[in-house]
Amino acid sequence: MEITKDLVAASSRIMILSILSAGESYGYQILQSIKFLSENEWEWSDGMIYPILHRLENEKLITSRWEKIGENRKRKYYTITLKGIQFLEKAVKEWAFVHGTLQKAVALHHGTN
Repeated sequence: MEITKDLVAASSRIMILSILSAGESYGYQILQSIKFLSENEWEWSDGMIYPILHRLENEKLITSRWEKIGENRKRKYYTITLKGIQFLEKAVKEWAFVHGTLQKAVALHHGTN
């Protein structure tokens, strides 16, 4: 399914925070989680996810740490903060409200035809 850029942008922060609420992760693994959760319908790029991760970190919604994974390689791991959890809880409620309202609007529209 093709998702508009506006909807991807609007949902990207909550999607990443939701994934990180399950535990620490790194960029590629987050991309794979999104692909898996969307049943291969939603594929984000490196160029999209890393600016969002940096923004979330600047906003103190996540933290990061580097870990050596080989002789000359490092990987950056991200963890949700308490502030991030609080933000996520509020955002999930907001999205649930929007989703519920949209369902009612669609039902109302289909009921009048």
